[in-house]
Amino acid sequence: MIKGGVAILDFGSQYTQLIARRIRELGVYCELLPGNCSWSAVEKLAPGAIILAGSPYSVYGNGSPMPPEEVFSTELPLLGICYGMQLLAYRTGGKVEGGHHREYGPALLKTEESCLFKGIKSDQQAWMSHGDRVTEVPAGYTIVASTDLLPIAAMENSEIKRFGVQFHPEVNHTVFGSDLFENFLFGIANLKANWNMKYFSAQAKQYISEELGETGKVILGLSGGVDSSVVAALLHSAVPDRFVPIFVDNGLLRAGEREEVEKTFREHFGMDLVTVDGEDRFLNELAGVSDPEKKRKIIGRVFIELFEEAANSIPGVTHLAQGTLYPDVIESVSFKGPSATIKSHHNVGGLPERMNLSLLEPLRELFKDEVRELGRELGLSKWMVSRHPFPGPGLAVRILGSITREDRDLLQKVDRVFIDYLREENLYDEIWQAFSVLLPVRTVGVMGDERTYDRVVALRAVTSTDAMTADWYRMDPRHMAAVSSRIVNRVNGVSRIVYDISSKPPGTIEWE
Repeated sequence: MIKGGVAILDFGSQYTQLIARRIRELGVYCELLPGNCSWSAVEKLAPGAIILAGSPYSVYGNGSPMPPEEVFSTELPLLGICYGMQLLAYRTGGKVEGGHHREYGPALLKTEESCLFKGIKSDQQAWMSHGDRVTEVPAGYTIVASTDLLPIAAMENSEIKRFGVQFHPEVNHTVFGSDLFENFLFGIANLKANWNMKYFSAQAKQYISEELGETGKVILGLSGGVDSSVVAALLHSAVPDRFVPIFVDNGLLRAGEREEVEKTFREHFGMDLVTVDGEDRFLNELAGVSDPEKKRKIIGRVFIELFEEAANSIPGVTHLAQGTLYPDVIESVSFKGPSATIKSHHNVGGLPERMNLSLLEPLRELFKDEVRELGRELGLSKWMVSRHPFPGPGLAVRILGSITREDRDLLQKVDRVFIDYLREENLYDEIWQAFSVLLPVRTVGVMGDERTYDRVVALRAVTSTDAMTADWYRMDPRHMAAVSSRIVNRVNGVSRIVYDISSKPPGTIEWE
């Protein structure tokens, strides 16, 4: 954690994470806190500025989240966004009202001379999403922006460094959003752009060394995915003689994945990699099981059993490392509370306590794109750090229904053809996640002069930022036709291909 960054108070807006991402993209460290946290929680971050984020609530509503009272008396620079601006007005002598014109979507913002809008031209597009509005600014504030429907779209008191905007500068639809954040962070709050992965890497290595002490030893469940691969590279760089990665092959990986993992970490990095061949054990335990949650629980249980057996053979282990990322942390500290349902394959729940180990989470401050950047900083290949996410249970949740070795083999071949095609056509990096799903359906087909009755495969490709929401990838029909033809011609047993055009929400990225 870097002192002197930004504390962002989260009141439940769908855009709050975007604020954090925009600030970090500008090289400034920030953290999200629940909007109704204590002032001591804010002080613990030692921030150089505070941002009050948006919210679906009204400042007048029963149960609306309120920040600690000290927020309104602090001398720290303060920026209120949407609900945050309304809070700032409401709690310092201004007026907020509902019942006026609602404003959702793009609007042309007319700006006045202001340190917040320095260098930003008037009559540019801003993104609105509000029902309530500020109708009277507090004493000492001036109105510095408006729209045709909104007389007070921004306000400021530059003397005490307090600012409010009714629009959302964090979304791409506000075309000058980055410029506004730059003005606030650097021109007003005088913060330093010292957040980058080279700096983080040095800090993280120091943290790892301090956590392990002089004699500690750490193990990691290495899956071959981006997160665990970056953790492995970081631990190897920090404490190479006191780190052992354990790779459990559950037989449900992508084609060639075990070989790639062993080549990367054992041969290239020279790590003391322990490989556990669990294919038969997993597939035998999963035989005849079709319920998705039961499959996850079996995989989680067997993984823990095999991982624990391997770990017990390594002397002196004191810590277990996991690839927890910042979106996981945000979800758990939201002012709404943690999610009611946590997927049973998320990380290795309960394992540190069961094995009497301390938990080490060196990536818990990073977003996914920062993890990829850190991986590059640590020397991981572009192929490794740019890989699409892969679920913990592997192909088990992409084979709908019960799992057989034959179905596993078929899906591996289909998925390999699909992903290879995306790479060949330079489409892979445009897509957040792409994969194939084997459906428990057979359909009539024609191969040459023969009638077939073979399997149906669904192809899924989505665009996203951190998988909180996702949209289906608009693949060119010529690519759809080409990849469909290639799969059917190269993989025996498949007669029909479908393309999933569901977004998240209402769907999910994975099918199970």
